[in-house]
Amino acid sequence: MRKISIIFLFLLSSMALKAQLFCSGTVLDSLSNKPLEGASVLVNYQGRNTGTKTDAEGKFRVELPYAENVIQIRYTGYVSEWIILQEGKSLIDAAIKLEEVSNRLEQVVVTSKGFDQNVRKPVLGANSINIKTLEKLPSAFGEIDLFRSIQMLPGVTSVGEASNGVNIRGGTTDQNLILIDDTPVFNPTHMFGLFSVTPPDAVRNLDLYKGNVPARYGGRAASVMDIALQNPDVTKFRVKGGLSLISEKLMVNAPIVKDKAAIYVAGRGSYHDFLLPFIDSDLEAIKATFGEGVAKGFWRINDKNTLTATGYVNQDFFQTNLLTNLPNVVGTTTYFEHNTVNAIGKFTHVINNQMDVQLSAMVADYRPTIATRELDTNNPIQLKSGVRQRQIKASTYYQNQKHKTEFGAVLTNYQINPGTLDPGASTSVNFIQTPQEQGNEWAAFVDEEFSVSSKLALTAGLRYSLFQNLGAANVRSYREGQPRDDFSVIESVDYQDGELVKSYRGFEPRFGLRYSIQEGTSVKLGYNLMRQYLQIVSNTTTPIPTSRWKTSDTHIKPQVSHLVTAGLYKNFPQGVYEATIEGYYRFTNNIIDYKPGADFLLQMYPETQLVQGVSKAYGIETMISKKKGVMTGWLNYTFARTFNKVSEAADITELVNGGDWYAANYDRPHSFNSSVEFSVDKHNSFSFNFVYNTGRPYTEPVGFVNYLNSLYPFYDQRNNKRVPDYHRLDFSWNIMNPSMRDKRWKGNFAFSVYNLYARKNVYSVFFRTENNLTKAYRLHIFKIPVVSLAYNFTFE
Repeated sequence: MRKISIIFLFLLSSMALKAQLFCSGTVLDSLSNKPLEGASVLVNYQGRNTGTKTDAEGKFRVELPYAENVIQIRYTGYVSEWIILQEGKSLIDAAIKLEEVSNRLEQVVVTSKGFDQNVRKPVLGANSINIKTLEKLPSAFGEIDLFRSIQMLPGVTSVGEASNGVNIRGGTTDQNLILIDDTPVFNPTHMFGLFSVTPPDAVRNLDLYKGNVPARYGGRAASVMDIALQNPDVTKFRVKGGLSLISEKLMVNAPIVKDKAAIYVAGRGSYHDFLLPFIDSDLEAIKATFGEGVAKGFWRINDKNTLTATGYVNQDFFQTNLLTNLPNVVGTTTYFEHNTVNAIGKFTHVINNQMDVQLSAMVADYRPTIATRELDTNNPIQLKSGVRQRQIKASTYYQNQKHKTEFGAVLTNYQINPGTLDPGASTSVNFIQTPQEQGNEWAAFVDEEFSVSSKLALTAGLRYSLFQNLGAANVRSYREGQPRDDFSVIESVDYQDGELVKSYRGFEPRFGLRYSIQEGTSVKLGYNLMRQYLQIVSNTTTPIPTSRWKTSDTHIKPQVSHLVTAGLYKNFPQGVYEATIEGYYRFTNNIIDYKPGADFLLQMYPETQLVQGVSKAYGIETMISKKKGVMTGWLNYTFARTFNKVSEAADITELVNGGDWYAANYDRPHSFNSSVEFSVDKHNSFSFNFVYNTGRPYTEPVGFVNYLNSLYPFYDQRNNKRVPDYHRLDFSWNIMNPSMRDKRWKGNFAFSVYNLYARKNVYSVFFRTENNLTKAYRLHIFKIPVVSLAYNFTFE
């Protein structure tokens, strides 16, 4: 009996020991040994993160499951540390020192959401890019460019160097939801696609979702680019800035109440258009400026409540001596101007270590303008348009060792001005106002991520959205079987301001599964359905800043995208190499296309210029990256195709390509990207980028018609030819803190060469008739190497 009691007590003590495993310690700054309050301590168990935050003295204590534990310690502005504890082991009173990102030698490469998360998490097609990675990549004119950089990832392309956005897995540019601190950006580039609109010094990281998109995101059919801005530093005053051949930038961070509240202001401006003729003599008459700015405040009210507020603005001005295409206007010069004004406020209440609630309110305003001056009077004539989006959102987040749950509700209001022609004092041009559009989008969502076993993990999301197209509006009815035009109108109905015109609704399920084959290797499967109620209508290869935004209505149905993804993921020992291969198939209903000869400018009834069809896209993406060592980087190859079909038009004249499949404007079957960095020492690194893409399609006339002694092109098949293949090599040399010692003032130089071997890549092919002779012309953006030098500094 005594032996049995001893055995029983031994078993009880063993069980108690298992329940009492924990990790405790203090998180410190590696240089000053200052405690870091609010650092996150996360325990990764079966693909799940649970944990706590450090207190005012930097101390923490967290219980551990009885298993091999992966613990991450992270703090904004510092390099994360990882600790791996064997099964049954605790870690007590550890002193964990974090190094500031600016002091780190080793490059932070593109990752799949953290240590081993590309293998562990049941999520496909998710990438995260750290701003420190972007700073080391070669760039045009020395400007850090988010959108040019993400084109180095598999599945992300564009139609060329002057494209106003990117195409992701067969999606159009307007099918990407682009967020800066949770506010939408309707035009993501400056100077017609040459530069991104994000303030580089304020950016923390970019999360790209092109496979499994969390249910908290909605409103677009292809992908999400979530650009997170840094939070203000409540501990110290800091100034950052830089100079390049194109722009100047400055960021000032100032604590208001130490350890409680802080604010920063960051901005960038470019007034160096005098350099354009050195790139191409044809650019001599062009005047161009751009800029953006952000202000962000943070207030830790108490241990349970925080408040943040962000304001963001950007502005572009571009003037050319080309004649305007405004109706009934003969002008001298034309200028394009557009600006964005966004603002958001967030309140977060922490209920406990596992649960918090967040409330937010947001407004986003985008206002583009085309203008010219009359020849005789010099009177300005302006075509103005705009989009305003307002949103309120409430969400709750909960996590424990096995589950991670987020749920909430969102109300979004859209107001659109499709176009207003303001003639000013002109007597020859009339005032024109196209009908204003508005709509409400209601949505509720829930995301759940959980582990079934050590080998199987799932993520499941469900979003329900309801869109209401609202008046005032005049809605036409057209004769069935006839083209939608002024001659087939049966009747029209007027709706009052705010009256419901048309509504659409539906569920948007999101699903992901991960099965671990062995340690460091897994397979995944995912499905995504997304609905889009707001889109661009344009007949250009890539939308321009003044392209028209359009809500879904009686005649224009919302786009609905179905995406199936499968992949194999492998991490090699010591975490040096990481490899992935993903395949996908996307089918989208109700894509927007245009009739032959369509004209959207000041169009009162845009449905008369549009047709809707379907799109299919499929591809295989492969990527291998090296994450540690003197040489780091990645290379990837993508095979992808995208086709559209318009076969159910009301009349045969509205069919595109006779109702057959045709390649989309951005269909580029083969893409290869390589980015390599050599870290020579703490102060010098060299980077190379190589890019190759199949040439994009364009439409070439099959003949010419002679009418009144003038030749006019005759088109048969859309996108029947391709421009030559695109390839480019870039180089950069980064010199960090060249004074060779650490001090309050830290500076670095970035020397880069864009298009190193002077490849004359063709952006587009167009046809021009002169002296009754039609010729094909090629447009190049960068025909020579672009050499740049930038200097960046930090003072604190």
